[in-house]
Amino acid sequence: MRRLVLLLAVLVLASGCARTTVEGSPVAQPVLDVASPFEQKDPGTDSSESEDPDNPEDPENAPIDGEITPTCAKLKWTDLPYPGAKAETPPTQINYDSTFEESCRWTTKVDNVEVGVSLRVREGKQITIERTTGEWDVKDHKVSYLDRTGEEDVEPSCVVALPYNGGGLGIIVIDSTGKFGSVCDQGRKIAEVMIDRETA
Repeated sequence: MRRLVLLLAVLVLASGCARTTVEGSPVAQPVLDVASPFEQKDPGTDSSESEDPDNPEDPENAPIDGEITPTCAKLKWTDLPYPGAKAETPPTQINYDSTFEESCRWTTKVDNVEVGVSLRVREGKQITIERTTGEWDVKDHKVSYLDRTGEEDVEPSCVVALPYNGGGLGIIVIDSTGKFGSVCDQGRKIAEVMIDRETA
């Protein structure tokens, strides 16, 4: 009798295990922006990105964190090569990197691929890049850049830094579509636009 009870208990347990389902959530898509490769304002400060993974497809309906800041206001959606937004449409996100006086980001989707540009501004001090690929002379500005298109651990991107308005300006372009020219060509064009409007 004991053996029969024991056998029944084993069968019940086995059938219960067979019906067990694994629950959980799908892994979230990687965020668009890369960790900030710029120098940190304070040595102990973490300047990594805190990206909202729910980037909207339509920049017209993008969330805003505060009022647009003066330097960020100089760049418009129509200065970027990506389609679908009006000049007056605000950036996707503002004031997301507390280690800089200004930070703003324009992100959208092209053929279901996220592309975008971010700016960071430091007052009274230039921004430097931890390592560089090269330099450009753009309208009397020495512009440093880092081409990250060949790096496996980040999205194809270009990081640009230049002296700006008595301080520094950092630009990151991320675009893996290949539809709008190289990411560093895009970064250079944005630097040119910002330099043209430096004193505006």
